[in-house]
Amino acid sequence: MDSTTTAYRTCPLCEATCGLELTVTDGAVTRVRGDEQDVFSKGFLCPKGVSLRELHDDPDRLRVPLVKQLDGSFAEVSWDEAFAEIDRRLAPIVASGGRDAVAAYLGNPGAHNLGAMVYSRVLLKAMGTKNVYSASTVDQYPKQLAAAHMFGTAVSVPVPDLDRTDFLLVLGANPLASNGSLMTAPDVRGRLRAMRARGGKLVVVDPRRTRTAREADEHLFLRPGTDAFLLAAMAHVLFAEDLVDLGAAEPFVSGLDELREAVAAVTPDRAARATGVPADTISRLARELAAAPTAAVYGRIGTTTQAFGTTASWLVDVLNVLTGNLDRPGGALFTTPATGSPNTSGADPEQPGLGRGARPSRYASRVRGLGEILGELPVACLAEEIETPGEGQVRALFTVAGNPILSTPNSDRLDRALDRLDLMVSVDIYLNETTRHADVILPAPSPFEKSHYDLALYGFAVRDVANYSPAVVPAPAGMPAEWETLLRLVGIVTGQGPSADIAAIDGFVAVEAARRETVTAGSPAFGLDPAAVLGALSPYVGPERMLDLMLRCGPYGLGFPELGAPGPGLGEIAARTAADAAPDGLSLAVLEAAPHGIDLGPLKPRLPDVLRMPDARIALAPEALLADVPRLVEELDAAAERAEHDQILLVGRRDLRSNNSWMHNLPLLVRGRERCTLHVHPDDAERLSLEDGALAVVRARSGKLEIPVEVTEDVMRGVVSIPHGWGHGQDGTQMDVARTHAGVNSNVLTDELVVEPLSGTAVLNGIPVTVAPVKAARASDGTLSATAA
Repeated sequence: MDSTTTAYRTCPLCEATCGLELTVTDGAVTRVRGDEQDVFSKGFLCPKGVSLRELHDDPDRLRVPLVKQLDGSFAEVSWDEAFAEIDRRLAPIVASGGRDAVAAYLGNPGAHNLGAMVYSRVLLKAMGTKNVYSASTVDQYPKQLAAAHMFGTAVSVPVPDLDRTDFLLVLGANPLASNGSLMTAPDVRGRLRAMRARGGKLVVVDPRRTRTAREADEHLFLRPGTDAFLLAAMAHVLFAEDLVDLGAAEPFVSGLDELREAVAAVTPDRAARATGVPADTISRLARELAAAPTAAVYGRIGTTTQAFGTTASWLVDVLNVLTGNLDRPGGALFTTPATGSPNTSGADPEQPGLGRGARPSRYASRVRGLGEILGELPVACLAEEIETPGEGQVRALFTVAGNPILSTPNSDRLDRALDRLDLMVSVDIYLNETTRHADVILPAPSPFEKSHYDLALYGFAVRDVANYSPAVVPAPAGMPAEWETLLRLVGIVTGQGPSADIAAIDGFVAVEAARRETVTAGSPAFGLDPAAVLGALSPYVGPERMLDLMLRCGPYGLGFPELGAPGPGLGEIAARTAADAAPDGLSLAVLEAAPHGIDLGPLKPRLPDVLRMPDARIALAPEALLADVPRLVEELDAAAERAEHDQILLVGRRDLRSNNSWMHNLPLLVRGRERCTLHVHPDDAERLSLEDGALAVVRARSGKLEIPVEVTEDVMRGVVSIPHGWGHGQDGTQMDVARTHAGVNSNVLTDELVVEPLSGTAVLNGIPVTVAPVKAARASDGTLSATAA
């Protein structure tokens, strides 16, 4: 007789954190649908969530460790054999080259993974290397750096209050495809439609007519990379027309006069020439923003992965401050995550860049001298650190849930560099374009086989919620949890060997976390014995123990009433919390009893307590950002001059059914028409002799590729667009569906030598390229074959 149960969990495939209802029959998930009782998503689900079953059942997903053989093939081995091989090969590298001979790269799926979020940091600390890289320097670090400069921590990113705002200005973001980014918001389309239904206005500024732009009241085409000019010009208008009103933030703001002077030269007329947005439209936007009852400005990856990424990110929140919309309902507010953060308690001295404002780089990359940011080096310099001989040369690389061959600039160079490593170890579920270079691949359980809590994403949510998901089905016999794999690696890199006692290591990690809470003023654990704190967390171990500690010590925490130390509790929230949610405060046991999550309410004004600057004020004119304004002004006119010529600029794009490169191995997410195409405006297609459906050659300094043309008015003149994350089918990979839908890798065209100077983030948008039909391009290269002709 069939045994059927229902399980609930949060989808980990993007930032929306949608609730899932899973039907489990005889130990197998047989149906996935939206959880209508989920306190945040209320039944909403995008195609990615439905595809989780395909991911779990994917025959290409790795389930046992692989070790590369002398002939380059991979062989399945036991877990003990895999760890012994890593230990054998790593030790001499560290002995001869030191700690910096080992590098680590973290991919962004780790941000959606409780075990990886907690224990990757433990692994990095144990490695003791300066060569730490991640997807963050091809993504959001400019926004986080700007937040650190303004508010004191890199997690203090104001979030648009979508459910109450009257006016939303969106730049370089497509939340209907991304489901929100640094703005966790399930069902963005429904929330935006509700805003418009109550009389609100949505304005999208983007070089492409995106899904979000098509929903907007107004869409403005903007030349790639010029967002900072537009934002500075809007600030100029607010000052010039005496529209500045800081609202409740006024007592906490510094630098207003310096900011006024900084944007004085960026007039709407000058900005219009560079951006392509008419001067009167720029002025009108500024006036509408100031006049709206409530409003928010939101910028995302199009504003961060460009030459002025940090400056544009700063100016987004400058506008929120100048119009009185920072920290007010309907504006842009700070979250209060249930697990706490550096802006809900004292600063964390062990997290670089968090808590004392943005600190100067503490060290730089060996070859090019690119500065450290938030404990990492820019990934744009990884290839050269591997290639260049000398003291500190990277000879070993550990990757965790990352595919930098498809996600980092000039990926062909990195592809070649990885072959020069003496050791590469990957923790990953696929044999993909990056892990094919690895000597050892350590698989991880599927999302159904591990617990989940969104430690990172709830810190950027449009509403404060908390939701924990236990594993739904057991992992295959013998497969360790991901956190256990990471701790075995900790044992190896610390010299304890491949058979180190991971329970003892985990206990050490936990007692250190408890000790920090016992010496943190304001924590309910302050003054307690760390051993007693750990006793209160029993019987949890691993990430559950760490999560329970964070919840109990967080802003809604239960604390430790059994030790005479209650926490702040749920307060007024308790009155509308279900009785079975134990309204005395949050703990892991409370969340386990609430499978649909606990709603902690809309975002709340938090000034001035949220500020972590040395003077406890909002730095409206941070020194580092002001120092970048001359470059901005100089480039303003240069950009205007370039705009008068027939230059073609490349931008990326995102699709609702695509997030990371590994999702392309799921049939549900790649079916339908081909999506990896070159979007070209009809006028440019005619000028360049490009035909819809035919192949074009796109060239940049770092490389070239051939791609089918899609002629569309959804991209502005002078701009072409290629989606990121494609380029599958390389020899040695094991992703059959992705191979069938290979596409091309847009990062063949991005330039690792061009980075945003403040954060070191790669410039992935606004790249100058040339485009030509394949026949003409091959003829000019002297490579036109009879078949091609």
